[in-house]
Amino acid sequence: MPEATVRHVFVYGTLRKGERNDIHRLSPAPRFVGTGKVKGLLHLVSWYPGLVLGGEGEVFGEVYEITPELELRLDEIEEVHPEPTNEYFKREITVHVDGRAIECLVYEINPERVEGKAFIASGDWIARH
Repeated sequence: MPEATVRHVFVYGTLRKGERNDIHRLSPAPRFVGTGKVKGLLHLVSWYPGLVLGGEGEVFGEVYEITPELELRLDEIEEVHPEPTNEYFKREITVHVDGRAIECLVYEINPERVEGKAFIASGDWIARH
């Protein structure tokens, strides 16, 4: 039987360890790979953040190895499946972790949803206070 393709996800907000939607509480459990950063801006949407990719800012987060089952669960949490709300878009990006380039899924906020919203200057959801 062929082995499932290894997938990775970059989480930057409430899915980070110790946060409201901590990815470790989901099933099947992910495997922590390391911390990384991407180019973008982190906006305060409400009680949760949204990442807009690109630009000169840096956004910090965590990279996890995930199963296809967990990927589907994350799609549901971020409302990209089964009924997309167009709040988030699922993207593929390269994240550098300990000198390694890792292809990761990331859930990017629809830029229209953050117009006029404050951004988190540090780029780090956990260090926002």
